[in-house]
Amino acid sequence: MRKESRWIRWIKWIVIVTVLFLLGFCIGWFAKPSNTQNHKDSSHYLKDFLGEMKADKIREHLRKFTQLPHLAGTEQNLKYAEQIMKEWQMFGLDSVEMVPYDVLLSYPNESQPNYISIVDHLGNEIFNTSLAEPVPQGYEDISNIVPPYSAFSAKGQPEGDLVYVNYGRTEDFSQLQRVMGINVTGKIVIVRYGKIFRGNKVKNAVLAGAKGIIMFSDPADYWADGIQPYPDGWNLPGRGAQRGNVLNLNGAGDPLTPGYPAKEYTYRFSPEDGVGLPNIPVHPIGFHDAILLLNNMGGEIPPNNWKGALNVSYRIGPGFTDDFKSQKVRMNIHTNNQVTRIYNVIGKIRGAQEPDRYVILGGHRDAWVFGGIDPMSGAAVVHETVRSAGRLLSTGWRPRRTIIFASWDAEEFGLLGSTEWAEDNARLLQERAVAYINADSAIEGMYTLRVDCTPSLHTLAYDITKQIPSPEEGEEGVSLYESWHKRDNWTNDRDAPRISKLGSGSDFEAYFIRLGIASGRARYTKNAKTERYSSYPVYHSVYETFEIVEKFYDPSFKRLQAVAQVRGALIFLLADSQLLPLDVNEYADSLRKYAQSIAQLAQKNLRAMVMYKVSFDSLFSAVENFTVAARDFHERLQTLNKADPLQLRIMNDQLMYLERAFIDPLGLPGRPFYRHVIFAPSSHNKYAGESFPGIYDALFDIENSADPAKAWEEVKRQISIAAFTVHAAAMTLTPPA
Repeated sequence: MRKESRWIRWIKWIVIVTVLFLLGFCIGWFAKPSNTQNHKDSSHYLKDFLGEMKADKIREHLRKFTQLPHLAGTEQNLKYAEQIMKEWQMFGLDSVEMVPYDVLLSYPNESQPNYISIVDHLGNEIFNTSLAEPVPQGYEDISNIVPPYSAFSAKGQPEGDLVYVNYGRTEDFSQLQRVMGINVTGKIVIVRYGKIFRGNKVKNAVLAGAKGIIMFSDPADYWADGIQPYPDGWNLPGRGAQRGNVLNLNGAGDPLTPGYPAKEYTYRFSPEDGVGLPNIPVHPIGFHDAILLLNNMGGEIPPNNWKGALNVSYRIGPGFTDDFKSQKVRMNIHTNNQVTRIYNVIGKIRGAQEPDRYVILGGHRDAWVFGGIDPMSGAAVVHETVRSAGRLLSTGWRPRRTIIFASWDAEEFGLLGSTEWAEDNARLLQERAVAYINADSAIEGMYTLRVDCTPSLHTLAYDITKQIPSPEEGEEGVSLYESWHKRDNWTNDRDAPRISKLGSGSDFEAYFIRLGIASGRARYTKNAKTERYSSYPVYHSVYETFEIVEKFYDPSFKRLQAVAQVRGALIFLLADSQLLPLDVNEYADSLRKYAQSIAQLAQKNLRAMVMYKVSFDSLFSAVENFTVAARDFHERLQTLNKADPLQLRIMNDQLMYLERAFIDPLGLPGRPFYRHVIFAPSSHNKYAGESFPGIYDALFDIENSADPAKAWEEVKRQISIAAFTVHAAAMTLTPPA
C-alpha cells in the first residue's frame, strides 16, 4: 500500500507541474505582443517615432557627411557608404548591404584642364576663363575638389563665332532662327542657366547645329535681392559655377546598359553608342567670366526678356563688334568618360505581417563637392530617420510591412544608382512595392514646405502635416499644415496648401515613371511668388557647405527636423497602417482637372481642332468612369471587415496596384523608359512634371511641325492612349468577380 501511495504522489506532482507549466505558457502567450508589437497602438508609436527625431542629431549627421568632397566613384564616397552601412547596422536595422554597379561616369582630365578662351586672328589666347572656383574659407587645404565641368561633355577644341541664345529653350532657338534670322550652325552658343534642365539646353543646341555650348549663371537667375554673395550671404559669387551632367537619358539609367542593371554579366554598348551622350563640347562658367565673353558681342540687341542682370548689352552676335571682329571663342574640353564602380547602401526592416510589401525611403549620397544642401541635407534626414526607426525597434515595435532605406550613388550622373537598383529588382518591385518616398535635398529655401506627389498621397500628406509643429519662429502652437497653408495656398478651387506634380531630376524617376509605384517627396522651399531665382543660388557649386545651411538656411535645424518628420511619417503610415492610406477619390479629382487643363491647352488652336476633327470626349468619358469606380471603391472601404485578412489584402492590393495601371509598356513616343501615361517630364524640360505628357508633347510639337495634319493625328493617337489607360485603371478598382 505504501508503495502504491508513493506512485500516486509522484503522479500528482507531475500533474501539478504540468498544469502550472501550461498555465504559465498560456499566460505568456496571451501576454506576448502580437508579432513582437507591445501594448501600444500605431498612433503612439508614430508619436514616439517623430519625437525621437532631433534637430541636433540632424546637425551632427550633416556636419559629419560634408567634411570632404565625395563625388560618385571616388574613394571618399565609398568611405561614406561604408560608414553609413556600419551606422545603420548599429542603429538596429535587420539587414544592411552595399550593392555595387559598374556604370559610365565622367571626370575632368587632371593634366589638361577645361576652359574657354578668346583667341586673336593668330590663334593666341588673349583671355581664359577660370580653371576653378575660389575655395571657401576653412576648406583651403582640402584636395580632390573637382573644378566646374559638364559631365559627359564631348571632347574637343571647337573655335568660332559666339551666339547668345537666352536660356537655350526650344522657343529661344526657334525665335533666334525664325524671327531674328540667325543660324547657329557651326557656331558656339552661350546660354544662361535656368528655366529648363541643362541637358535639354545641350540637346537643343545640337539640333540647331551648334558645335559647342557654354552655360553661365546669371545673377538674374541665381541671386536673391538684398543678399550678399557667400560667405557673407547665400548668393552665388561671381566666379561660382554650376556643375552638372548634360545627358538626355529619358529614364534609361546607365548610358551603356539602358533598361538593364549594370552588372558584370550585362552587355554594354561601346561608349560612342551610349544613350543620351552629347556629341558637342559643353562647359559651365561663372558670371564674372561671362561678362568678358558677352561684353564685346556684336549683332542686334535682344528682346528685354532675353536680358539678365549683368552690366552688358546681351547682344546676340554672331561674333564680336567691329573692333574685335577678328577674335573668336575657343573651347578646350578634355573630359573623360569611364566605367566606374558605384555603391548603393540598402537597409531593411522586415515587416511583421506583410513582409512581402515594401515601402521605400531613398535619397542619394554622392555630391559634386561637399553637398551641404544637395544632397546631404536630405541624407542627414534619412540618417536620422533610420536612427529613430532603430530606437523604435528596440522598444518592441515592428512595422506591418517591410521598410527599405536606400543611400543611392551617382544620382548626379543621371540618377544611375537608383535606376540600376530599380532595374535589378524590377520584377520584385512591380509585385511588392507599395510606395517610394524620395529623400533628396531637404531644404532649398527658408519659406515653407513643398510637397510633390502622386494624387493618391495628397490626403495623407495633409493629415501628416496637421500632426507636426511648424518650425518657424513665432509660430509656436501652429501646425506645419497651417503654416504651409498660410504661405502657399492652392490657387484653384481648393482651400488647401498647394501640392505639385512630380517631374524628374531625382531618384524617384525609375520607381514612379517607369515602374508605376506611388511616389512623393517633401522639402523646405522658397517663396515661389517673390523669390524668382532658379533653384537656390549656390546650386552644384563649391559653396554648398555645412556652414551655408547652419548660418543661413536653417540655424536651428528645425526646418530639417520638420522635413524629417514629414518623410518619416509618410513611410511609417504607409508601412504600418492596416489599410493603406491611399486615396483613390483624390486621383479621380486630379484626373478631372488634368483632362480639363490639357483640353484647354489644345483649344488655343480651336480652328485646327475642328479642321482635323480632334475631340477630347473619349478622355472625359474615361475620367467619368474612373470617378464612378473610385467613388464605389471608397464606399466599399467603409464597410470593409478589417478582421478578415483576405478582404483586407484584396483592397490593399487594389490600392497598391492602381499606380501600375497607368503604366504603358510601350512608353511615351521616343522615350520608352517613361511609361506613366498621367505623369512624366515634358520632352522639352526634364524638371517640369506634366499631366498627360503624351498629349502635352504632341501639342507642343504642332507649332514647329512641317506637317500639321500629321501632327494633329499624333494628338488624336495620344488622346486615345490616355482614354484607354484611364478606363483600364478604373477597371482595376471594381470588385473581384
